[in-house]
Amino acid sequence: MSIHTVDMTQPSTINFAPDTTAEEVAQNIRMILTTPLGSAPLARDVGLDLSIVDEPYPIARARLIGEIMTSVATQEPRAVITEVSFNGDLVDALTGRLRAVVRYSLAEGVQ
Repeated sequence: MSIHTVDMTQPSTINFAPDTTAEEVAQNIRMILTTPLGSAPLARDVGLDLSIVDEPYPIARARLIGEIMTSVATQEPRAVITEVSFNGDLVDALTGRLRAVVRYSLAEGVQ
């Protein structure tokens, strides 16, 4: 089982013809993490509930982990999340930034 990483602290580009399923799934996870829930036309259930950001940092962090796990499981079933962490430092905490690093494997049967 191979573990893949989506690091929201790093810039990325969109590849409209991904070479692998893992690359396609990574792009989909990144899209889920950057889309506010309800903002995608014709797909209002895609994205994250960003009202969490109004919570104090420790609470927002815990709730965001749950939101990421639930949203990715629902919206990209080919990914099985193994870990959600945040590489942010104190400056990120003070400025209200929560940039996730998501580690996942592909679900059984997905090549």
